[in-house]
Amino acid sequence: MRVVFEFVLVLLQVYYYMLIATILLSWFPDLRSSSWYQSLLRLTQPYLRFFRGLLVFGQLDFTPILGFVFYQFGLSAFQAFVNSL
Repeated sequence: MRVVFEFVLVLLQVYYYMLIATILLSWFPDLRSSSWYQSLLRLTQPYLRFFRGLLVFGQLDFTPILGFVFYQFGLSAFQAFVNSL
């Protein structure tokens, strides 16, 4: 059973890095039209959509940072759970 939880943890960690890549690459408008960025966006937007529009100050949208912080907190909690097994 521990092996299953460790596999899920690895998948969640990969998704964590996908979130980081999405946030960083969104700063480059020329990359937004590429097919690999669109694929990455399709995978990460379902999660980030929950936070959309919560922290907007003028033209700056801090929503991805909020989603990233919550994801990191959940990932740390799940990792502590897996390590306790």
